[in-house]
Amino acid sequence: MGAVRSITHFEHEAENVSVRIVTDPAGRMETPPLPKPRIAVHLGSSVYMVCQRAGQKHRGLAVHGDIDIVPAHTACVWEPNGPDSALIVTINPDVLVSAAEELGLNRNRLEVVNRFQVRDSQIEHICWALKAEMERGYPTGRTFLDSLSTALAAALVRRHSSLAALPTAAHTCISGQRFRQALSYIEANLQQDLSLNEIAQAVGVSASHLKTTFRQLTGSPVHQYVIQRRVERAATLLVQGRLSISEVAQETGFAHQSHLAKHMHRLLGCSPKAVRNGALAGEEDKS
Repeated sequence: MGAVRSITHFEHEAENVSVRIVTDPAGRMETPPLPKPRIAVHLGSSVYMVCQRAGQKHRGLAVHGDIDIVPAHTACVWEPNGPDSALIVTINPDVLVSAAEELGLNRNRLEVVNRFQVRDSQIEHICWALKAEMERGYPTGRTFLDSLSTALAAALVRRHSSLAALPTAAHTCISGQRFRQALSYIEANLQQDLSLNEIAQAVGVSASHLKTTFRQLTGSPVHQYVIQRRVERAATLLVQGRLSISEVAQETGFAHQSHLAKHMHRLLGCSPKAVRNGALAGEEDKS
């Protein structure tokens, strides 16, 4: 029998949505059924994962940004072959009902459907916004949080529910194998001087094809995505406190400490030193 062994690093719960970041070790974990639907967004390094729920089983490489959607009242079994981190967003069913009504759909037929490792750039961006709000201590208040939960509910109803306009819509959100390989390659080589041509060559596609596909599926150019992931990885290392700021810069592919500071201030609004000293609210380990 598996056990729930997740370590929660950040957590916030509100009326309409709850947000937390968890890390699991390798091995079998079970999560109990909950009365609310959950979205799990994979964070960081790629890991091979076996998932079981709702009578279905899925095996595959989970890469940063992959999304699992877990319906309400659904137990899960997760079996990563290495350490795995995820952003878990739980949404109030009442918000989903309201979204269905706003869309002119029959609320009585509403059910969130089970999804394994899909790509959905809109849901991903909403979840990253929720993550950023949580880490900063929700500086913009409840109104912004409610707007994010409403947008998330609408996206779930439109594309990942029994009321979706196209029953196969989820498949349009699943990336091709080579796109997934590109994401995994970036995660494994953030410390290197990555170029568009190098990433394209590594996964066997042309640079122009990768450039176009990447923007379509992530909403960002490749170079901006790489910088974003470097800054996020650097923030994690700074909070851990095991490396100096210059070592963190080197470990995450920045030319020097001031290069890291420039991009961290632009994307996170604070310096590496401030991040290390707790600028990202809620960094305490609540395990």
